[in-house]
Amino acid sequence: MKELTKAEEEIMQILWKIEQGFVKDIIEQMPEPKPAYNTVSTIVRILENKGFVAHESFGKSHQYYPVVAEDKYKSFFLKNFMSGYFGGSFEKLVSFFAKDNNLDVKELDQLMRHVKNDLNENEQ
Repeated sequence: MKELTKAEEEIMQILWKIEQGFVKDIIEQMPEPKPAYNTVSTIVRILENKGFVAHESFGKSHQYYPVVAEDKYKSFFLKNFMSGYFGGSFEKLVSFFAKDNNLDVKELDQLMRHVKNDLNENEQ
């Protein structure tokens, strides 16, 4: 799997949300100023070449849909991000986050309880 550019990720976020759509459907979901149809079409074809998107043909039109799950990409991206910026250490990531957001011990404890609850739910 390859990391996405900002423009590619924006389109994937839309496709994950709408699950499938034509280029015009993707453009409708984008903020103003809307990009040109050809720009979005080109990015979608790049995403298809990268294996993130596939399509179903309807005559000359293509309806696109994601083939990489959002959670799978999030996991891939986070692992690369942690590796590149924090030496692969979750502890360094959390420490940075805590310092950058001025979290106190009580807030960190609450965060850890949320993480434990989420892990316990995933085990069941």
